[in-house]
Amino acid sequence: MRRVLVVACFCLSVAAMGRCVRADEGAKTWPTFRGPDRTAVAEGEQLADQWPQDGPPLVWEATGIGRGYSSVALDQQRALTMGDTLPEESTTDEFLICLDRSTGKLLWKARTGPAWNEGRESWQSARSTPTIDGDNVYAMTAFGELICFTNQGEEVWRRHLMEDLNGKKADSWGYSESPTIDGDRLICTPGGPENTMVALDKRTGELIWSCQRPEDRGAGHASIVKVSVAGTEVYVQTTGSGAMGVRASDGKLLWTYDIPKTTAVIPTPIVHGDLVFFTAGYGLGGALLRQIPRDQGDIAIEEIYPNKQDLQNKHGGVVRLGDYIYGDTDARGIPFCAKLLTGEVVWKGRGSGRESASVVAADGKLFLHYADGTMSIAKASPEAFEELSAFKVPGTGNRPSWAHPVVLDGKLYLREDNRVLCYDVSR
Repeated sequence: MRRVLVVACFCLSVAAMGRCVRADEGAKTWPTFRGPDRTAVAEGEQLADQWPQDGPPLVWEATGIGRGYSSVALDQQRALTMGDTLPEESTTDEFLICLDRSTGKLLWKARTGPAWNEGRESWQSARSTPTIDGDNVYAMTAFGELICFTNQGEEVWRRHLMEDLNGKKADSWGYSESPTIDGDRLICTPGGPENTMVALDKRTGELIWSCQRPEDRGAGHASIVKVSVAGTEVYVQTTGSGAMGVRASDGKLLWTYDIPKTTAVIPTPIVHGDLVFFTAGYGLGGALLRQIPRDQGDIAIEEIYPNKQDLQNKHGGVVRLGDYIYGDTDARGIPFCAKLLTGEVVWKGRGSGRESASVVAADGKLFLHYADGTMSIAKASPEAFEELSAFKVPGTGNRPSWAHPVVLDGKLYLREDNRVLCYDVSR
């Protein structure tokens, strides 16, 4: 442990004088939940079509991460996630965890606050993915504590979305949004009618603007997606009241698409040009909207199709590849493919895994992480569901494998409760 800290401190000292030069300087980055554009699609990958029966080669395994469903954020040197009840800690508190991306060795950990212990045991623990931005890392706890850390793990500022900003959750499962960094601003969703979405100064946490959505039920679990529509930059988000678009420059509420009250609204929306696809589970389904520019930077919407139950997705997320969308049907472990523009389901399939499946896409393939600990790859094709390979991640099954996978630079990163595993999935 001492040796790891010495290496980390040396690297950070060099960074303070200029920048820390390492062999992995050219590595791609995945700085927040679902990647830099929140598409959950890794571009430019060349990946194997088949894995050995017991899985692809394991590059490294980091243990002692604690409980958690946080995914992994990656910069060129580091992998960050969150966990609570760490085996080597005397407290059950939650921590932001920083690992060396090349080796999985612990570089540092920083306390964020108490563990989330509400509801069933399998619902508990960390669930937000950190966001990396240059010299800082931003973390959000389930209690709504938004914290800025340096890349050495030192706390810079802290805001409470409920206590400081009168935020509100639409369900009882806590916050799990990953903060959005846009230039000098941090954008997030406290929820509720008073500060539905806010922009903060990322250096200080001070409020820049606030967007009010009247009678908003409260924050959901999605993370914000930014898009430009006819020159107007828009933050697209969903809350417990449905989808919404907010003008990035000043926080003006541009449009809303209201939905009936449902148990929870979780998946991050898919934005493609002027199109917005959003979905939720618990019987709601997926809908497609078109953003239409108006005068003076305003945007309206039209409904292309309303919420279709065949397109419902509970929490595994959906990806778009070309004219098609792919995801798990609700949380059943039954992947679907549908036409984006019509919502027509062209296939549903059953692979090796069971229960809910989270998805990321790369190299024309779907990487499906099932709740039972099965990891599989399937062709991303509208022709039919075809599983190419699968394996059961060793040591899984005690808690659901709900963390979303990451594929980057020929590596597959999996968060499996108390561990992060890195596999070589290159050709």
